[in-house]
Amino acid sequence: MRILLLDIETAPNLAYCWGLWKQNIGTHMLIEGGYVLSWAAKWYGEDEIFFSSLGETGPVTMIKEIHKLLHEADAVVHYNGAEFDIPTLNQEFVLKGLTPPAPYKQIDLLKTVRSQFRFPSNKLEYVVDALNIGKKGNSGGFNTWIGCMHGEQKSWDKLKTYNIQDITLLEALYERLRPWVRGHPNATIHGFTGCPTCSSTNYQRRGYAYTTAYRFPRYRCRDCGKWFRGNRSDGPKPDEKFLGL
Repeated sequence: MRILLLDIETAPNLAYCWGLWKQNIGTHMLIEGGYVLSWAAKWYGEDEIFFSSLGETGPVTMIKEIHKLLHEADAVVHYNGAEFDIPTLNQEFVLKGLTPPAPYKQIDLLKTVRSQFRFPSNKLEYVVDALNIGKKGNSGGFNTWIGCMHGEQKSWDKLKTYNIQDITLLEALYERLRPWVRGHPNATIHGFTGCPTCSSTNYQRRGYAYTTAYRFPRYRCRDCGKWFRGNRSDGPKPDEKFLGL
C-alpha cells in the first residue's frame, strides 16, 4: 500500500471591507479567491520529499504534479486535510479541467487527535511539541505569504523550508499516532498476514475480541502497538456454546 504524506500552503482571499470585526463580505466585494501557493509531499517509508510552488513553476504544472501523485496513492495522510487540503486541491483540479484522481483513503491526523485525546490545543504546532516529536519552523508570519504573492524570492525560500518541514513532522506524527487511527486502511490486502495497520508480522496473541454472538482471536502488534483481531471466528461466545445456541 502506497501512503502519501501531503501538506499545502495557500494564498488568502482578497476582498474589500468596511471594517476589521464581524464583517459580512459578499461575493461582489471579493477581488480574488485563495489559491495554492505550494505543496510538499512524500511517500511514507521513502526518503525523497517532493515540492512544487508558483515560485518555481507555472500553476498548471504545479497542480498536475500533485494530481499525478494523488492518482498513484492508496491512502493520503494529512492534518486537517479532509476539510482544507483535499477540497482546495480538488477545486484547483476542476478549475484546470482535470478529472478526479483515482480514489484513495484519507488519514486525517487532526481527526485522530480530536477523537482520541484531549490536548489543550489541537494545533499541529502544539501536538508535535507536546509529544516531543519536533517543533514547527518559523514561517516568518503573514508577511511571508504576502511576499510570495508579490514574487519575493526570500519569501519563497522561507515558504519552501516551512512547507517541507511540515511534511517531516507529519510523518513523525503519523508513526506515533498510527495505532490510534480509527478506520486505518488495511495494509495486509492479501488476507490475514500481519498487522493491518503497519503490516508487521511481529505480533502477539492476546485474548479474544467479542461481537454480539461470536469471538475472534485478538492480537497486539509489537512494532506499532495496534490492537486487532483475526478475521475468522473460533466459535460462538462461551455462554452461547454452553446453552447450545
